[in-house]
Amino acid sequence: MNIHLIAIGGSAMHNLALALHEQGHTVSGSDDEIFEPSRSRLAAAGILPESIGWQSERIHSGLDLVVVGMHARKENPELKRAMELGLKVLSYPEYLYESSKNKTRVVITGSHGKTTITSMILHVLNFHDRDCDYMVGAQLDGFKTMVRLTDHNEFMVIEGDEYLSSPLDPRPKFVHYRPNIALLSGIAWDHYNVFPQYEDYRKQFELLFDYIEPGGQIIYNEEDPEVKAVVEESQNEVKKFPYQTPAYHVAEQKFVLETQEGDLPLNIFGAHNMNNLEGARWVCSQMGITDEEFYEAIIEFQGASKRMEPLLEKNGIQVFRDFAHAPSKVKASVQACEETYADKKVLAILELHTFSSLNIEFMQQYAKSMDPAEQAVVYFNPHVLERKKLPPLSSTAVKAAFANQNLKVIMESGELQSYLKAEHGNFDIILLMSSGNFDGLEWDEVFD
Repeated sequence: MNIHLIAIGGSAMHNLALALHEQGHTVSGSDDEIFEPSRSRLAAAGILPESIGWQSERIHSGLDLVVVGMHARKENPELKRAMELGLKVLSYPEYLYESSKNKTRVVITGSHGKTTITSMILHVLNFHDRDCDYMVGAQLDGFKTMVRLTDHNEFMVIEGDEYLSSPLDPRPKFVHYRPNIALLSGIAWDHYNVFPQYEDYRKQFELLFDYIEPGGQIIYNEEDPEVKAVVEESQNEVKKFPYQTPAYHVAEQKFVLETQEGDLPLNIFGAHNMNNLEGARWVCSQMGITDEEFYEAIIEFQGASKRMEPLLEKNGIQVFRDFAHAPSKVKASVQACEETYADKKVLAILELHTFSSLNIEFMQQYAKSMDPAEQAVVYFNPHVLERKKLPPLSSTAVKAAFANQNLKVIMESGELQSYLKAEHGNFDIILLMSSGNFDGLEWDEVFD
């Protein structure tokens, strides 16, 4: 097939492009910006767009399919041209369903934990040489691309996002996957720009039950009261399996899982990851993996990219990088560091980068989330506020929102670099949390 991807540079979209290319399709694409590692990976495959930007001339009657990513807009000239020509246009999740409609689809959903849980499942399957199709939003060791599509595998494991499906479809991505097995890890308000009321956000997860295949099942975290309520309120006849955080303890700065197979020291830490692990175990059991096989594999799981990922260690100081940006994720990550390194001083630094996190009304959700750290720092670039057409923020307003008067607020990357150079020696653990990149700070230089 001759397939064109609009917004090919995204994390998920460029992986789809690579997977389609490997299948032998002729792949083209476009985007108004393409960052690393997408740029290098597309270039290595020979499918990096020759120029940046949208060009309607790229769309022609010889295309068999156009896949549109969420980064595009309704008025995108390429999308408009495709519609005018009557070409087949699918959103990213619609295409994944088309490619997996004859498989058993395992869909991992929730406001937090879904990338880690999906990664755990794939790690376990890969460890035991159980092939499956998949789509996950983070890079894993041992996996060339994070989208795999075949004609022969029985299962497809999909990270199911609650965000909008495409510029033409406001429904959450996960409804398109029509899961046979679904997991719901947690519900905590996010994406304030799309769901300005919590009730609107919650309804996205209520929709999930309308799209689980007949005879399907939902595996859910019953420790989350919102998850428990949504599941219990649903009248759909699906099998419901609750899970809870398993027994564990912390020894010598390692989380140790307590199982019938004995104590298992893990390479991941945090109570939230113990909960994620239990969800992954439940899913794996439905895919034919025994508990013994699961535990044998999970002790080697190092974590997903940028999820509590060790970044560097210098002069006895450990620096971790985490994708945490939503309030529930920030709280869980800070608590994980404090629980693991109870006798050490933790410096927690959060970059406000998303529309939700930079909105002063939504920011109240972060109250007390960074309190367990010895020192908490919030960084944001005022230019990002301008680009997102949000009003300016003051340090006073941010401190009030976080309900932490000891919070340090920094609004300039040079100041953040100077602060870290001067102060990092006073801490043992430094946690960097962001869905961005702290305006490109070079951490090796910062912590030199």
